Amino acid sequence: MKEHQVEITETVLRDAHQSLMATRMSTQEMLPIIEKMDQVGYYSLECWGGATFDAAIRFLNEDPWERLRAIKERAPHTKLQMLLRGQNLLGYRHYADDIVEKFVQKASENGIDIFRIFDALNDPRNLIASLRAVKKYNKHAQLVICYTISEVHTIDYYTKLAKELEEMGADSICIKDMAGILTPYVAKELVGSLKKSLTIPLSLHTHATSGVSQMTYLLAVEAGVDMIDTAISPFSEGTSQPPTESMAIALNEGTITTKLNLKLLEEIADYFKPIRDKYLANQLLDPKMMGVDPKALLYQVPGGMLSNLYAQLKQANATEKYEAVLKEVPQVRKDLGFPPLVTPMSQMVGTQAVFNVLTGERYKMVPNEIKDYLHGSYGRPPMPISDDFRKQIIYNEPVITNRPADHIHPEFERLKKELGTLAKTDEDVLTYALFPQIGKEFLLKKYAIQEVSQKEAKSDWEQTIRIAGYIK
Repeated sequence: MKEHQVEITETVLRDAHQSLMATRMSTQEMLPIIEKMDQVGYYSLECWGGATFDAAIRFLNEDPWERLRAIKERAPHTKLQMLLRGQNLLGYRHYADDIVEKFVQKASENGIDIFRIFDALNDPRNLIASLRAVKKYNKHAQLVICYTISEVHTIDYYTKLAKELEEMGADSICIKDMAGILTPYVAKELVGSLKKSLTIPLSLHTHATSGVSQMTYLLAVEAGVDMIDTAISPFSEGTSQPPTESMAIALNEGTITTKLNLKLLEEIADYFKPIRDKYLANQLLDPKMMGVDPKALLYQVPGGMLSNLYAQLKQANATEKYEAVLKEVPQVRKDLGFPPLVTPMSQMVGTQAVFNVLTGERYKMVPNEIKDYLHGSYGRPPMPISDDFRKQIIYNEPVITNRPADHIHPEFERLKKELGTLAKTDEDVLTYALFPQIGKEFLLKKYAIQEVSQKEAKSDWEQTIRIAGYIK
């Protein structure tokens, strides 16, 4: 007798290609298969957010808003889902509350049904503005627990956090295991604890990086998790998610059911195989990212961070430093109070680890983002940071202790005025707000106002490290 049904979120349009090849799949490669994906029986299609916005305007010369509208037009029966970084939205700093509300409004109008909202520090204060906006526009707010391992990140910690998020007004909760480090029996214990505490649905997101993801999903589903994330097989495994078809077949054989049409899944997989092969051939998809690395359980580095970290060291002709950087990441993370490795913290910790290794001296070179973090501009660290370490970097400068966004004045109208004649829509203003330099360059090209040379379009090495890499 079947016990319960588990829902499936498909990630191939967002997290799968983000984790495997730095978010380079184009809209034109996606669109021909969307109508078929709409018939499969997925709970949702994760197709936007994360790094898709940045990559679209930075590397693909595509308008991410147009991608969203095009997908929505072809998938009227399946919910569209995005990953939103709380007060950071899709950028790399905190934005004013008016920007947050306007972004959620426009994302809703353009097609997003489910907003998966996380804060890199699991600081609930940083979720307030986006949660309020999602509720205002009558969409589904899925609040996130960013899973990581440290002396403070216990089952009790996560259970209390999840209950707090439910009481804030979450429609569902997601355990976001961005590094693929949630092991099977811990998942069983964690899901069991959360299901006893929560009255709303529970989702689980993991990555196949460490080699335990399918076992983790199986035990989590048996423990009562309601939804899981998978990727169609050509873009599955490695730093991506477990394969959709395999999970559906395995679960259907037991006491769980899925709603997925296996015949259509096979056709969708056949569609994506040549796309995967193209990216393998041009080396944008590195075979290294498709393998299993149990060291992820030691270093706790997310898939997207791994692929981008390796790509950046390759660009710097320093791939021999890869293992050294991986070993440095946990040390930096400990210094910073054990933040979960998810954007923007994964990007910041990764950048600092790279600088520490390449300069040969720890904290000889410190990005401004790390200094801002130590000032409290990103929120409250999971564990208090050593006063000695803080003073080593920012001396005796003041530290914010309340909600960081309370210190940011409204920005939308100012940025609209600053953008001038390029502000043809509210979406254009938001593109500029999130990415002032490349956003403006993109809009100039979009409206054919002036040509932007390749030299101007490229950022310097630190900017590339800071933005193109470590995004999750």
